[in-house]
Amino acid sequence: MGRDVLGWRKLLGVMGPSTNTVVQPDFDMMRPAGVTNHYSRIYTPNADAVSNETFRAGAELIGANTLDAVRSVMTCGPDYLVMGMSAVTFFDGAKGADRFIRQVKEVSGLDISVGSHACTAALNAYGGVKRLAVLSPYWPAMNTEVARYFGDMGFKVVRDIALQCRSWTGIAQVAPKQCVDALRRLDGDDVDAIVQVGTNLSMVRLAAMAELWLGKPVIAINTATYWHALRANGIMDKVEGCGRLLEEF
Repeated sequence: MGRDVLGWRKLLGVMGPSTNTVVQPDFDMMRPAGVTNHYSRIYTPNADAVSNETFRAGAELIGANTLDAVRSVMTCGPDYLVMGMSAVTFFDGAKGADRFIRQVKEVSGLDISVGSHACTAALNAYGGVKRLAVLSPYWPAMNTEVARYFGDMGFKVVRDIALQCRSWTGIAQVAPKQCVDALRRLDGDDVDAIVQVGTNLSMVRLAAMAELWLGKPVIAINTATYWHALRANGIMDKVEGCGRLLEEF
């Protein structure tokens, strides 16, 4: 059987919320030759009054619609799947992430890279990381879930900032300066690495730059997820400009 002319190395099926405008260009920016990304939108109403009380319910709705997006992207015959939405991969700690992967695999028969486990793999690749700070566009209730997950994986979240975006599309409108200010507030001698979660928050290039001036790992979740997908498929290409993870590991 012949290979796809453009995706002669791998076809990656990517599921992301229909409100998400950052994952697709981020993943395409990191894409090596011979790898193609095939985006399947998870139907997501653009809630314009997201709050601490409603965030989880909204994210769970996205999670519930994910399997329909998986079925849709499977029609192009992908080799591997990539989850372009992170919140649902942190729910209920490590066991929740594993359960999500099992559900997708039951429908698709394919392996998948998800944000939570990809971040863990990235932190372990850097080595020597135990204490984390977390930046998210979420609300505090969701940051609690993120901290719980990392605790299950052997890390300690010592500080976090939730930017409390009021809509799903509003996440993509967060200015770089706001992220820089948050990173400065998060950093400290008690932090080994900073992790940014929330795939619609544009942080790939900013995190790469922040590693230089903070002198420690700063992991953008889109970078970690796409890196994980490439390495899981034996694609070891180095990609410049997106941080140490893709340049060194």
